[in-house]
Amino acid sequence: MPHRFPQEAVLRDGQKLLIRPFSGRDTSALHEFFLRLPADVRRFAWDRVTDRSLVESWGNNIDYSKVLPLLALDGNTIVADATLHQRRRGPLRLVGRIKWLMDPAFRGLGLGTTLVNNFIAIARDSGLHFLTCMLIAEEEADAIKTFRQLGFAEHVFPGYGVDPDGNPHDMIKLILDLTPKN
Repeated sequence: MPHRFPQEAVLRDGQKLLIRPFSGRDTSALHEFFLRLPADVRRFAWDRVTDRSLVESWGNNIDYSKVLPLLALDGNTIVADATLHQRRRGPLRLVGRIKWLMDPAFRGLGLGTTLVNNFIAIARDSGLHFLTCMLIAEEEADAIKTFRQLGFAEHVFPGYGVDPDGNPHDMIKLILDLTPKN
């Protein structure tokens, strides 16, 4: 478990949030957060986040060396869930993958930058060589901008993703090279 949590994050508007890892006792609050998200945000989630049993399984099977889930809280209310996924073996064992969902009211305030910067530091401490994130081009422009500003390179895959209705969407793969430069 990283030693830097819990931590306070001060947003651009002066709001203070607490960032800390998800634990089994957060299952109900995380499920409520997912249900509070607008349907147009939830529909592009990587998992069926409205399925309470799925969220409960996350709480019952926490392995921070495999998935590090960070929560951002405004008081006792979760306003963002971000995860850093790592593999223990195989050709992608030095690559971390970031996924996140954020309350739209907290976008554009620096929270995404704070969460990703935490993952960059953790990835470096863990010896990862790359961080990646896959986003829907037209739906997640604000997140793409955040990753660009943090030095992530990007590649567009036209029609690579599909929404729940079967409509294709361009996906952007963002990659940050963490290997030491001489």
